[in-house]
Amino acid sequence: MALKGNLRDFTITQLLNLINLAKKSGTLVIEGSQETARVFFREGKLAFAELGTEDSSLANLLYKSNKFSQAQYHTLRTRAGTLGDKELGLLLINAGYLTRQDVLTVLQGHFIAILHKLFTWVEGFFSFESDVQPPPDKIITRIDLENIIIEGSRRLREWEQLQEEIPNLEMALRFADRPGAHLKNVNLSVQEWKVVGYINPKNTMRQIAKVAQLNDLEIRRIVYGLLQAGLIEIVRPLGATLPYQTSGPLVEGDKEKQRSLINRLIGRIRSL
Repeated sequence: MALKGNLRDFTITQLLNLINLAKKSGTLVIEGSQETARVFFREGKLAFAELGTEDSSLANLLYKSNKFSQAQYHTLRTRAGTLGDKELGLLLINAGYLTRQDVLTVLQGHFIAILHKLFTWVEGFFSFESDVQPPPDKIITRIDLENIIIEGSRRLREWEQLQEEIPNLEMALRFADRPGAHLKNVNLSVQEWKVVGYINPKNTMRQIAKVAQLNDLEIRRIVYGLLQAGLIEIVRPLGATLPYQTSGPLVEGDKEKQRSLINRLIGRIRSL
């Protein structure tokens, strides 16, 4: 008989602890509010995971991990489009394009990232089927759950804190007139610069997250960091009425404010 329940009563942490301690083999299906995750285990270890309808093919994951250029990716999909992941992986390894460890590292990183995301799911239904296995053409891994559970629990605490600090992603952002005292500690990442590029009172944080391909945790983390540095402020979207939802394409951020931000950063760096 399958194990079924509600995430309100049985959390992801409890589910993974049960699977780990009981060395369960089978498939955990979690139906969230917007998408469904399928996670496969073998003797209590993570074997495979997929989320929603996203392309989890080996070719796409290798491309997203910068193992191939866009041209190489399209050539690969054209020439080996009918091959399963196992056949494609073996072909690439035998041809010397990648090592076995390269393939496993990319797959393991993808599977672990899915589990980390699941820790933020507090609504949904789950079921565990012991007789359901991954598709036969997929590459299977064996990843211990202990560290995943520890890291996932840490991320859950971070998620709860960030939700308290930034509860509504339908709000917008604008540059602060005066940067805060922590400006000297600012070191923006590529993702943060993407967010900065769309800071405009007409854009909601949810819209920015979508165009920058960030999940709810990532956009909140970036916004929180920019808030702590005193670089931005949260404001109501221009032209919006309650519940502060806007639609349409994003508007690029204020170029003059962006240049001012960059100049302040450069000036601060030179003064250190």
